[in-house]
Amino acid sequence: MGTALVTGAASGMGQATAAMFLDRGWHVLGLDITANLGIDHPALTALTVDIRDGEAVSAVVNAAVASTGIDAVANIAGVYPPTTLQTFTDKHFRTIFDVNVLGLLHVTRAAVAHMNPGSAIVNFASVDAFTVSPGQLLYGASKAAVVMLTKELALELAPRGIRVNGIAPGWVDTPGNAATGRMAEAAASIPLGRVAAPAEIAEWVWILTGSGMAGFVDGETIVMSGADVMR
Repeated sequence: MGTALVTGAASGMGQATAAMFLDRGWHVLGLDITANLGIDHPALTALTVDIRDGEAVSAVVNAAVASTGIDAVANIAGVYPPTTLQTFTDKHFRTIFDVNVLGLLHVTRAAVAHMNPGSAIVNFASVDAFTVSPGQLLYGASKAAVVMLTKELALELAPRGIRVNGIAPGWVDTPGNAATGRMAEAAASIPLGRVAAPAEIAEWVWILTGSGMAGFVDGETIVMSGADVMR
């Protein structure tokens, strides 16, 4: 048993990951910008904060953790408005990089202060970090940054016994992806013939953090795309 900090816990892969840890008897700190996480469980503590605000993140994490410590972190919160060279704005850039990159760093720094040797962090990148998706100019760049941050953080935190790995999902059956209206088209283009379920992605968070099966895996980003993107 342990304590997991999960960002983006109100929906999609974040909500599935929070539920997965709860099902395994863990205490979960579910962090999101919205207070309603859609999960009712006595071992869930909801933390409402904008991860772009580093001081606010540190304050809520410090107050919630007390003396329990943190054993796993899943940095899942992210935004992906479409952008191109012609359509992007400074606001687009700030929003995407402040949430997907800076927010990840804020949460990680706040959490690491409470993590002991043997704990682990999983950062959510995307297949768009490794391949080009039309109309995702800034999102792809932000997720490529997450891949490099994962490597850098793994190197920095390894002497403390904290492992850092990444997951790069392809198409997943989340509300955000469903809203694009492209799920059926995406499924047809994937060699396995379907998109992933959020619970499948969450299971890999468990493998990389709480399962005890990945104790020598560090600094890697695992692509989960149904053979759509391979590297």
